[in-house]
Amino acid sequence: MATPTSIPQPPGIPLVGNLLDVDPSNTWWSLKKLAEKYGEIFQIKVLGHTIVFVASVALAEEICDEKRFRKFVGGPIVQIRDTVHDSLFTAYDNEESWGIAHRIIAPLLSTQSIAAHLDEVMQCTDELIAKWKGLGANRQTQPLNDLNNLNLEATTLTLFGKKLNSINGPPHPVIGAMEDATSEAMKRPNRPKLLNWLVYGGKWKKSAKILRAYGAELVEYRKRNPTDRHDLLWALLNGTDPESGKALTESQVIDEIVTMPIGSSTAPCAIAANILFLTQNPDVVVKARAELDAVVGGGPLKPEHVSELPYITAIVRETLRLSFAAPGFNIEPIPQKGDESPVLLAGGKYQVAHDQAMIIVLAGVNRDPAVFEDPLAFRPERMLGDAFAALPAGAKKWFGNGKRECIGKHWAWDFLVVVTAKLIKDLDFEAADPAYELKQDGWFNVRPVDFSVKVKARAA
Repeated sequence: MATPTSIPQPPGIPLVGNLLDVDPSNTWWSLKKLAEKYGEIFQIKVLGHTIVFVASVALAEEICDEKRFRKFVGGPIVQIRDTVHDSLFTAYDNEESWGIAHRIIAPLLSTQSIAAHLDEVMQCTDELIAKWKGLGANRQTQPLNDLNNLNLEATTLTLFGKKLNSINGPPHPVIGAMEDATSEAMKRPNRPKLLNWLVYGGKWKKSAKILRAYGAELVEYRKRNPTDRHDLLWALLNGTDPESGKALTESQVIDEIVTMPIGSSTAPCAIAANILFLTQNPDVVVKARAELDAVVGGGPLKPEHVSELPYITAIVRETLRLSFAAPGFNIEPIPQKGDESPVLLAGGKYQVAHDQAMIIVLAGVNRDPAVFEDPLAFRPERMLGDAFAALPAGAKKWFGNGKRECIGKHWAWDFLVVVTAKLIKDLDFEAADPAYELKQDGWFNVRPVDFSVKVKARAA
């Protein structure tokens, strides 16, 4: 067998290594740039610690093989355990709590269960559309702010049965707390513990307090307002694990409530990017409206229409590819007792340590020129029918992988399709700055920075 190729690495500096190659205030954008420079795989070393990044479809598909690899719970994910403990998102592979919660929650987040609440997503979206239609003469807005409110409103209503009425009001405190919690979770692993405690501890504890208060209030609201509604909150409070017979404690219920808006926060980021792509590609809007007019006609979008919109579906898929709103996920080799030999990748072209954590960088994977022709172009047609079916599995990892894939993917998918369809059907968008070029930042998600649009009711 040939000697493995060295994994590319930026030149570092003594003692700190590649610390300066990654902007701690915009980590994912730095990784995007590194992926563009170094290709399918690269590594950095920070203070003696090695991190490997995968940025091609082929390697992503390989390390998503659950017979060889598993989710790595480390870094920022370990930090957020301070807020949500051993929840679905943050549980270690060997923790019993993951399986118990998953078996209780999964049936209520199935395609069939989510479909029962599509009318509520549509109701919330109609509120936002009405707000945007009434913007006044200036007609200008930064869409992400309102889309964050929409996402929290729809998440809380559909999953937990409570209307927050935040779309037309000030931002809900949970949105700021999620921003603070996730930004701190990304930064804390690279700071001295003493600094985290002395300087940033107050912000960290405050965000956790706000997020857990949100969950506790939803529990109390349900207790004060009993209902026969069998939504996710009902399952969290009343469900038992069919294998162990165990139920969730009230603290665990709050853990899982809090993880839902954190997880779904990628959806408004994708929609904001979607609006940008549509303003840049008016021919896509024309095709989408032709489909909507044929399927929906002059009336309102209804839940039964959602599965009949293949071009809208392709727009959403292409948006997830090009926006990489959920920017990546962590993988590690499955430990083999008594075997610490290196793990080979790409048929032996590369090797990593037996316990090496790896991060899939979707900014690279989703734009892999080996798979996508003209990868920076927004082309929904590549996500239609046979063309989509022909794409390798590694090119479709928008919601993660395997058993640790996003449990809310069906909710997120329906939200994305409904909101995309309704915005295209009812509104006209124009970039406030026609020269705007996509720049993103974010923590557990990435979103367009300083992107504004002018919006009005669709011309008759």
